[in-house]
Amino acid sequence: MEADRADQETSAVDLRRDGAAALEWVASYLEGVGELPVLAQVEPGWLLERLPESPPETGEPFSALLEDFDRLILPAVTHWQHPRFLAFFANTASDPAILAELLTIALNQVGILWRTGPALAELEQRTTGWLGQLLGLPPEWHGHIEDTASIGTLTALAVARELMPDRRVVVCSEQTHSSIDKAARVLELEVKRVPVDDAFRMRADQLDASDACAIVATAGTTSTTSSDPVADIAARKGAAWLHVDAAYAGSAWVCPEFRTEDVSGADSLIVNPHKWLLTGMGCSCLWTARPDDFRRAFSLVPDYLRTRDDVVNLSEVSIPLGRPFRALRLWAVLRCFGREGLQALIREHVRLAALFEEWVRDEPGWALCAPRPLSVVCFRRDGSDEENEALLERVNSTGEIFISPTRVAGRYVLRLAVGNARTTEDDIRRAWEVLQRCAQ
Repeated sequence: MEADRADQETSAVDLRRDGAAALEWVASYLEGVGELPVLAQVEPGWLLERLPESPPETGEPFSALLEDFDRLILPAVTHWQHPRFLAFFANTASDPAILAELLTIALNQVGILWRTGPALAELEQRTTGWLGQLLGLPPEWHGHIEDTASIGTLTALAVARELMPDRRVVVCSEQTHSSIDKAARVLELEVKRVPVDDAFRMRADQLDASDACAIVATAGTTSTTSSDPVADIAARKGAAWLHVDAAYAGSAWVCPEFRTEDVSGADSLIVNPHKWLLTGMGCSCLWTARPDDFRRAFSLVPDYLRTRDDVVNLSEVSIPLGRPFRALRLWAVLRCFGREGLQALIREHVRLAALFEEWVRDEPGWALCAPRPLSVVCFRRDGSDEENEALLERVNSTGEIFISPTRVAGRYVLRLAVGNARTTEDDIRRAWEVLQRCAQ
């Protein structure tokens, strides 16, 4: 019976044969993704109606899965890899990251302890060190990788609460990401907001941290990508923990000209390589100037995890016990692109956003709604909020491009974000043509 099961598994999937077919599918998909509608053209429940309600009784060949992938999965995919995905913070899973992910799942490392994954632990240490150098961060900061900035921020705020349990306030600006509110809810902290200036930056002169366990400054706000004056905030923070959310803009610091804020006075900082550094979703780097405080907050080693290894396990400086081999993708990207390749990517995206901004500025009937420090342009058509919302719906329903909205100074605003490695000037020009056509 066991031999029959082994034979069935072997016949169902052949790693070399089916792996080659899967890799060919990936290569073909990436070559042609620009011809697909950016947004999934299905209604809610479309896929559920076509999937069996019960699991299969016997195994199927992988080829059957690939056939259903084209028939069922692909129509229900919104294509983040599309060169005209210009919504939210566009990103890319690059070729090196895709191949590294295959190696990652093949090794199937579980980083409970250093001993359970020495390569996982030490490569994470080295790659966050490399990236810290590329971004110009203080060399003594300790880095590790979380899955998202939301979890990284929750982690940092948990440390702040542990250090100052009598202080139950988090101070941030009106433009801070919603993950701060969610983390505060989880940690039972109160959020107090500081007004922003005309450039949507926190007004440090309005900061009162007297009852705060933490302050969150943002480098690259979600709506407009403005950056708070981190150095001024650090000078006024007092005993409060200063966390910097640089999930988006931090990647741009590979280019020295975009290091507009001195972050050396921060206690912790988060940057998402999965946003603008080609690693694919699930790679968010958290650095801290105070790793011992992280360890005091999170170190909990039961008897079954105790070893004689003289190391700090990554599970002792973060919330999860187990962790996947996230650093492998980042290592692949840093090695295959290098400093020069990453700088060229960032600068080109900023150039494309500046070009689009120029077109909007010069066209009657359109208006810019916020400064453009990096690769996100906030703009709108002359008219009411309702008219701009209807315009967005028409634009996105074409399938040619995908942009997202926000609110700036109380107004409904369209938002174009350049961040995909496959996006070219032709794609940005086409986006502008679609917007003008749909505005008629």
